[in-house]
Amino acid sequence: MTKKLVIVESPAKAKTISKYLGKNYSVEASMGHVRDLPKSQLGVDVAHNFEPKYISIRGKGELLNKLRKEAKKADQVFLATDPDREGEAISWHLAHLLKLDGAQKIRIEFHEITKDAVKNSIKNARPLNTDLIDAQQARRVLDRLVGYEISPILWKNVKWGLSAGRVQSAALKLICDREEEIKAFKPEEYWTIDADLLKDKAKVRARLTLIGGKKAKISDEASAMAIKSDLEAGRFKVSKVVQSEKKRHPLPPFTTSTLQQDASKKLNYQTRRTMSIAQQLYEGIDIKKHGTVGLITYMRTDSVRISPVAQQEALAYIQQRYSAAYVPEKPRAYRGKKNIQDAHEAIRPTDVTLDPESIKDSLKPEQYKLYKLIWQRFLASQMASAVFDSITAVFENGRYTLRATGSKMKFDGFMKLYEYKEDQEENTAVPPLTEGEVLRHSQVLADQHFTQPPPRFTEASFVKTLEELGIGRPSTYAPTISTLLARDYVEREKKNLLPTELGYIVNQIMTEYFKDFVNTEFTAGMEERLDSIEEGSEPWRKVVGDYYGPLMRDVNHAEKEVSKITIEDEVSDEICPQCGKNLVVKRGRFGKFLACPDYPECKFTKPIVEKLDVKCPVCKEGDVVAKKSKKGNKFFGCSRYPECTFVSWYEPTNHHCDRCGTYMVKRYSKAKGSYLQCANEECKATKPLPGKEEE
Repeated sequence: MTKKLVIVESPAKAKTISKYLGKNYSVEASMGHVRDLPKSQLGVDVAHNFEPKYISIRGKGELLNKLRKEAKKADQVFLATDPDREGEAISWHLAHLLKLDGAQKIRIEFHEITKDAVKNSIKNARPLNTDLIDAQQARRVLDRLVGYEISPILWKNVKWGLSAGRVQSAALKLICDREEEIKAFKPEEYWTIDADLLKDKAKVRARLTLIGGKKAKISDEASAMAIKSDLEAGRFKVSKVVQSEKKRHPLPPFTTSTLQQDASKKLNYQTRRTMSIAQQLYEGIDIKKHGTVGLITYMRTDSVRISPVAQQEALAYIQQRYSAAYVPEKPRAYRGKKNIQDAHEAIRPTDVTLDPESIKDSLKPEQYKLYKLIWQRFLASQMASAVFDSITAVFENGRYTLRATGSKMKFDGFMKLYEYKEDQEENTAVPPLTEGEVLRHSQVLADQHFTQPPPRFTEASFVKTLEELGIGRPSTYAPTISTLLARDYVEREKKNLLPTELGYIVNQIMTEYFKDFVNTEFTAGMEERLDSIEEGSEPWRKVVGDYYGPLMRDVNHAEKEVSKITIEDEVSDEICPQCGKNLVVKRGRFGKFLACPDYPECKFTKPIVEKLDVKCPVCKEGDVVAKKSKKGNKFFGCSRYPECTFVSWYEPTNHHCDRCGTYMVKRYSKAKGSYLQCANEECKATKPLPGKEEE
């Protein structure tokens, strides 16, 4: 009997695929990469046209021996690694180690792990794609040259173990530049004026937009008060009423970038976590009554394209579940951004009939939440538009023009399933009005404002910026952020990304001595040339050579010019109980901690705790302090631990519940903002937070 071997990257994927293939197939996992450049040396022979020196990855000897034995027993071997450049390169390395002919039809790929997709991929096996392999080789060699040539300069002059990277250095500069913008920002005063106008029992708020036919610009209180007085003394006459029907169209299905952004905003997931969960959904989950199922299509994509088959299945499902009114007049087609690869579809469920609620019991909570987000976004993207009745009223009062807008939903369309907020002014209700009528006012409000600095990056906004600037590709967004955090170049403050002192120093060196390699246009241009290699229009060694010359010129200059930089530890007021010296602030995997400056002679360390102005609600003696768990998550406990074992994931306050008297904790939701909730699980009463703040 013919025996066929299929090699995938992960055991989870192997388990899913095994279900679809018959007894004639065995499925094994390579556990990711099998060959790479050596860590102990450059691994690129610059003198011989950048020939890379690949070696088997340490620790994979036993696995490779097993794969060799299975390959020898098989009549045919198929390589089914991920359908992208990196996956193609892994297949190429496997072919080399297993002595397979890459020109033969040994490569299969599928963008969703379903029975039809897997079986069709076997029928459509192809040779290895050398252009894809070359593009990945160019990326790997370039990253190695940049990292291994620049990093030693940082080790010598700043700190051992630092790294410079082609993408990470450009990304770090963005975060540092944003922080400098915020520091340099000077707020400017401006005023807005609104009038509450009355029509019978209805009230409509109109905003001043024009003064003498020009855009209203009010920069000081005196001007605002003068305008307020003029409006109060005048008459508000309706000069124009425009009624119209407006449509709000659904967003396209997810790409890697938009999935990471939405998961950050709506689920509070970090990009790395989002991609890890998405990988699980793609590779397969054991679903009751269905067996192991790959729930979503491949999650590394910058395309919004959907296959015609998937689209027709979605439209049929929408009609059956929601009625024909929710099916658009013609199937939706979304236009992707320029210069995308478009090799894959957008991220979508492999079977739209597997709605999240029906399989919830088979999923972990985080898998359910992310799958639900993907399922809803995809289905909504294929639904009819929402329809609103819109009304705009223009009022004249002397030389002043005010405007009020309102809208009322007429048909919910895709918003029945998936809501999103657009960047627009909040609409107000506008009663029926007639041109020429005069409305009286109940009050005129003059409000002072100040312009705000640009916001710090969150992971969501940072990924969006990386994508817009063409820095990296879908597969690099999450690793780039993780590297910046792991190297201590960037830290998180709540959801924001801030540069550390070390990050500033590294960015300063990179910006001064390697300006091309942190320049966003230069980095994006490099990505485009990698794309051109993939398209077969440029040889990879030439592209590497074009960048190597300028790189070494900068390296040689930096080696002569960069001077030693000492980062002094911050000295605290706390005394080491073992040797009596002042403890200093150090940084570790989970943030800052206190340590003795005499390390390694004295190895005393102590966590830094944030003391709240709240007494422990259990023992009444200790103070509530903020701590971090082993996974880096913030929690609250008593300063008298272990004598008092009070602990809470939510911040305790000095407020007490009006209903049961239990202490209250601070909570936050997008709907309510910050609020107080009773810590008693049987009560859970809530009330507004005094001086309510955004978190």
